[in-house]
Amino acid sequence: MITSFFNKSKPVNFVIVFLITLLAFIVAKTHVGYNAITGGFLFKQAMLLLVAYNSILLLNFVVVKNSLSKKNHYELLLFSLFFLTIVETTNRADVLLANFFLLLAMRRLLSVRSQRELKKKYFDAAFWIAVASLFYFWAILFFVLIIASLVFYSDNNIRHWVLPFLGVASVFVISVAASVVFYGGFFDVFDLSFQMSFDFSQYNSTKFLIAITVLASFGLWSLFFYIQNIKKKKKSNRASLKTVVLAVIISFVIVLLAPNKNGSEFLFLFAPLAVVVSNYIESIPEKWFREVFLGVLVLVPFVLLML
Repeated sequence: MITSFFNKSKPVNFVIVFLITLLAFIVAKTHVGYNAITGGFLFKQAMLLLVAYNSILLLNFVVVKNSLSKKNHYELLLFSLFFLTIVETTNRADVLLANFFLLLAMRRLLSVRSQRELKKKYFDAAFWIAVASLFYFWAILFFVLIIASLVFYSDNNIRHWVLPFLGVASVFVISVAASVVFYGGFFDVFDLSFQMSFDFSQYNSTKFLIAITVLASFGLWSLFFYIQNIKKKKKSNRASLKTVVLAVIISFVIVLLAPNKNGSEFLFLFAPLAVVVSNYIESIPEKWFREVFLGVLVLVPFVLLML
């Protein structure tokens, strides 16, 4: 029933996804607890909700435009459910903004498969990744995706290899100028601490353990079949699919390195993981198993709300 409902593009799907995302925001703010709810606070949360929802819509656009899955809304549903599974991902404005800019970079990078306007696409992808790193330093690791893309497409044009570094340099120059104007120093706008932590004690709670276990088990299971199916796809699509796999790996590395392990770092995993799991759901031949698989992913976040 659930798979049949989201198997086709319907306007009501966007409403359901928005309501799930809104619920995640409400639950997260309830858990944190604020002494006073002001107009400024509500405006900020409304803007962050808009960023989160636009991130989901942007993912859907990227998936459809680059044929990363069939024409359905599974990735929309999964992304919103992931928000509700780990509601802490809605609490950090810097992480939400960094993830949005990374999705803009992914949009440009995955469109390289058309082999048109390559110079502009590589520059734009690097530019957005650099912008994302201003909000969350370890987002810079996604620069590896650009190098991987050049390798996947066996691109020997030296200009294409130089342009991504110019994109990063452009953000650096603009940031230095802004830092001088607004802060009076050259590098005040940058996070130069390079902090990381391997202390996972903050995950030692029932909710976190269940959420991480579900995401890890369903994600790894889906990723295994996703990688196996890459060879069965059209040759023109394989580089894009490999890019998604690499994005999952980089996101996992960021989770490991995150200096403050409060749950928000899992947001970087949501988009590529939603694509991987969506593809697996599409490939399940047995309808009953497809329903159970997606049903568990729908049920878990609502069960966690009661813990």
